[in-house]
Amino acid sequence: MSTTKAKAAPAATGKAAAASSGKTATATTKSVAAAAPVAVKPAAPAPAKMAPPKAETVLSMNGHKKYAGLTEAEVLAQPESEYMSKEQLAFFKEKLVELRGQILHNATDTGEHLRDNEVATDPSDRATQEEEYTLELRTRDRERKLLKKVDKVIRMVDDGSFGWCEETGEPIGLARLIARPTATLSIEAQERRERMQKLFGD
Repeated sequence: MSTTKAKAAPAATGKAAAASSGKTATATTKSVAAAAPVAVKPAAPAPAKMAPPKAETVLSMNGHKKYAGLTEAEVLAQPESEYMSKEQLAFFKEKLVELRGQILHNATDTGEHLRDNEVATDPSDRATQEEEYTLELRTRDRERKLLKKVDKVIRMVDDGSFGWCEETGEPIGLARLIARPTATLSIEAQERRERMQKLFGD
């Protein structure tokens, strides 16, 4: 019995040694693998990004339309020395005359619309119809006030005072005038006036 146990002990020791040796080999392999330089695949060059096309500056619905032979973009591209030149004044006058024509056309349409429509007999329909008329008349009233301003500004174009702030005498700026041809104040003067109105009322 003692001989069998004695023989078994070395065998067990041998298995333990083999297992230990296997672990050591595995650990060595891992350490070698970690130490070995890893080949990094070079990143593919990023595709060249094409610059987006430069958008043409358009400040109104008729941005591509020509007035006195000029578009809005062409007027904006002119040097500062050309500010309120004869060409620019002609550009703005045509723009204002067109705006005046649109206002008059809208007023004529409203008058015809009110004359042609019969009054509804049903009370609810009549109430809806009267509300629509009220809104339309308010719009026409605003346009009537705008028409007075357009006429004033057209006279300013004719006498050469168009494009200059009424309060400071400084240029109003082409971008502002294209967006709002009836402007008679620079942005700074307009903001100052609005602040004063809020403080002291009309």
